[in-house]
Amino acid sequence: MKVFSKRNALLGWATWLVGKRLFRRKARAAVPTVEGGKPNRSAIAAALAAVGGGLLFWRRRKRPEQPTGA
Repeated sequence: MKVFSKRNALLGWATWLVGKRLFRRKARAAVPTVEGGKPNRSAIAAALAAVGGGLLFWRRRKRPEQPTGA
């Protein structure tokens, strides 16, 4: 007995497409609108924090290890 068939693959593909459309619509509705052309300060702060955290992580990973012993 086959676990996967063309019918199941087609149903899964169609479900995925419909789900993506619904989630995109919900995400667009949840994003706050820009009032008076002012940028969203919380979004800018979150983006800067994410970039800073990524740079710190990358910098720490890039350092060579110190030799142990005297």
